Amino acid sequence: MSSFATYPSLVDRTVLITGGASGIGESFVTHFADQGAKVAFLDVADEAGQALATRLANRRHAPICLRCDLADVDALREAVTQVRARFGPIGVLVNNAANDVRHAIEDTTVDDFDRSLATNLRHQYFATQAVLPDMRQAQAGSIICLGSTGWMKKNAGYPMYATAKAAVVGFVYGMARELGRDRIRINCLVPGWVITPKQRQLWLDEEGEAEIRRVQCLPGHLMPDDLARMALFLAADDSRMCTGQNVIVDGGWV
Repeated sequence: MSSFATYPSLVDRTVLITGGASGIGESFVTHFADQGAKVAFLDVADEAGQALATRLANRRHAPICLRCDLADVDALREAVTQVRARFGPIGVLVNNAANDVRHAIEDTTVDDFDRSLATNLRHQYFATQAVLPDMRQAQAGSIICLGSTGWMKKNAGYPMYATAKAAVVGFVYGMARELGRDRIRINCLVPGWVITPKQRQLWLDEEGEAEIRRVQCLPGHLMPDDLARMALFLAADDSRMCTGQNVIVDGGWV
C-alpha cells in the first residue's frame, strides 16, 4: 500500500484554486484540504462546487466555493477579496481552470478566440496580480500555473487552447525573476493525459488505451491525484528554491 507525504508548512495556509469543482481541480481542493490548508476555490459549476465543499466540511478547515466566471476580471478580483476576508492573506495560488474544447481554426471567430484566451490564459495573469500584495507583504508565496503537454506533442484539434497553454510557460518564465526578489515562487505544472471522468467519457477508447501503452513510459493511467501530489510539493516550503520551472507530470510521455 502506498503512503504519501504530508507537509506541515501547508497547515493553516490559505490556498486559492481556480476551477476546483471537478477534474484535476477537484483533486487539488481535496488534497490541500487534507493537508489542513484553508482552501477556497472558484468555479462556474456552483452546484458541483458546493457539493465538493460539503463533502470536505469535516477537514481542519472547511473549504469554500465561490461562483465566479474567471473571464470576468472584476468578478475574479472581487472573489479574491472575499477569500482574503474569510481566510486571511493568500499564500498559495493554483491557476488551474481551463477548457480544452475541440475546435477548428476555420470555424473560429474573434469572440471565440478572446473567450478561449480569457479562460485558459488571461485569468492566470490577473489572478496572480490579485494575490501579489499578500505574498509581497509576507515575503513568501507559491504560484502554480497549469500548462499542458498537448502543445508540446503538436496535438491537433484545439489550436486556441494550445496557444494559451504555450503562453502560460512564457508567463511563468517572464515572472520568475521579478517575483523571486520577494521570495515568491512561480512554476508551471504540466500535465500529460490525465484520465479525468470527462476524458474517460469523451476520448478514452481502445485506440487511446493502445496509445498510452505504446508511448507512455510508465504503465497505467495518469490520474488527477498524481498532479495534486506534485502541486502540494510546489506549494510547500519543501520546494523553497524551485521557481521558474516547467514541471512535467505525464508518465514519461514527452
